[in-house]
Amino acid sequence: MYTHIVWFSFFSFVILSADVVQQLNAISSPIPPYTNYTYATELQPNLADLWWSIDDLRKEITFEFHMNTTGWIALGISPAGGMIGADIGLGWIDQSGQLHFEDRYAYGFYQPMVDNTTQDWFGLQGREVNGWTAIQFKRLLDTCDIMDYPIKSGTNIVIYAYSLEDPVIIDGKATIRYHGDRRYTRAIPLQSYANPPPESKFSGLDYFDFQLRNYSVPPNETTYHCTVYKIPARFPKRRHAVAHKAIIDPANIDIVHHMLMYECNPSAVFDDKSLPSGICDDLGEALMPCSSNIATGWAVGGDYINEFPEVAGYPVGGDFEIKYYVIQMHYNNIHQMSNRTDSSGMRFYLGNQLRQYDIGYLTLGQDSDATAIAIPPHDDRLVIDSYCPTLVTQNIPPTGITVVAAFPHTHLQGRTVWTKIVRNNKAVQYLFNADAYTFNYQFQNRLPQPITLYPGDELATRCIYSTTNKSDVTLGGEATRNEMCLHMFTYYPRMNNLHVCSMANSREAWAQVTNNSIPLDYNSIVKWLTDRQWTTQSIVDWQTFYNSTSKTLIYDNGDKIIVVDLPKLPTYEDFEPYQCKKNATDAGTSSRPFELHRLLKMMKMIP
Repeated sequence: MYTHIVWFSFFSFVILSADVVQQLNAISSPIPPYTNYTYATELQPNLADLWWSIDDLRKEITFEFHMNTTGWIALGISPAGGMIGADIGLGWIDQSGQLHFEDRYAYGFYQPMVDNTTQDWFGLQGREVNGWTAIQFKRLLDTCDIMDYPIKSGTNIVIYAYSLEDPVIIDGKATIRYHGDRRYTRAIPLQSYANPPPESKFSGLDYFDFQLRNYSVPPNETTYHCTVYKIPARFPKRRHAVAHKAIIDPANIDIVHHMLMYECNPSAVFDDKSLPSGICDDLGEALMPCSSNIATGWAVGGDYINEFPEVAGYPVGGDFEIKYYVIQMHYNNIHQMSNRTDSSGMRFYLGNQLRQYDIGYLTLGQDSDATAIAIPPHDDRLVIDSYCPTLVTQNIPPTGITVVAAFPHTHLQGRTVWTKIVRNNKAVQYLFNADAYTFNYQFQNRLPQPITLYPGDELATRCIYSTTNKSDVTLGGEATRNEMCLHMFTYYPRMNNLHVCSMANSREAWAQVTNNSIPLDYNSIVKWLTDRQWTTQSIVDWQTFYNSTSKTLIYDNGDKIIVVDLPKLPTYEDFEPYQCKKNATDAGTSSRPFELHRLLKMMKMIP
């Protein structure tokens, strides 16, 4: 290992206990939904609301979309948040009250074409009431249609638009007029949304804040600021936090990238009259007892209000052994602005009664430095795997732990993060699969069904990166331009002897790949990586290096960090990769490539 302080970046992921939502306080639509749904959100106040549920057996999603208009409305799934490549369902209610609904696809910044070969969006029912339009419709999560975009596990980019008028019907075909600026984008994890409640739900409860007061943010691109806080003395008995709120200074929403709250070791001692506060690296040894165990956090794009499941809460005060915490603030001040002061922080709402279980957190993945993560430039796909073996997971209690939520985390180059459960050397299921990962929208993901982990279950984590937009090597680290590979999970009951299980390439691996040509200290390895001239072949060889080299396993037993060298990454029998299969009763797609080619030729988009 290499001497440096490791801050494991964790985030909190929390869930609602209810399986069905009917009407959230924030919903604007005056029209009640047709049925109960699993998820709901207000897309735009007094303009657009969305409900949806997923049928896991049929791999089908049902939406209900309300908009404050009597013209056409449209909802789509976009690869990157724009029109190009977007798969769109568009509908309207005509003057006779009849629903019309069309499957459309956008090839560019012009009217999306009607999918004339396969109708994969199906309008179910609709109505207009009090100036609002409400339409219920459905589609498969993956239609196997190249003119549709799959709804993947992870974060989805939803686009929506509307008109003040219905389409114009010419020769039996609907022509829609340009929506102008009546178009919007929203990132939502459609298969794992946490249904954040309104803050008013917790009015009247006790709470406490860990919050900065007019901190002067340095004019640097990246700043990590740390402050030690002590639990307020007014809580002499153990309480359970039932929810928390990220307090983000409205003036600094553009520079507050994330904040994390770490637990300090119960043995940590501080001067209560002068608790440490300053640049994290400058505080050095003072923060060592507070550098690994997480309590909660928030990241860019995430929900501000998060609620724990009804059976569990985060313990604070009284006989709970943790008395001190660190709030770590990451400021991403890319324009290096000066004269910015910040008062962001975290608020915890406390329930009036103790719950059955204490919440705990577990993080998997790679150590966040260059010995664990080094991605060549111009690489369209680098895979970095890590593994948490039985040696570590034997610390799980015999009755198991219940995992309820997940938070995948990389930086700008990350494309996918997943963790699989391995039993008896065979992968049995995903713990969570962020097949679609978006750095700018980092959500807590509620698992569709809680998953139980047992002693000896092994956990395989993978991060996939793309650096086609970069001309220099990307190294592991905390700055936004660096990379991370972390997969964090919320569970209960809390374990006090396991919080983190991560990997890095071993010292011997670096000796081998550098041909013993450099000193094996951290700075020398960083210099070797940044000075290296990357070629097409060396990029291919780099993937082989990651796949075959020896590893260092890093985990804790509650009191200390344990480091174990492994000769190679453990292997296991994987399950079959996903292949889209459409139900025989659905419209076929065998003629899809031919029909798409014919349509594009008709539109003069290809020769």
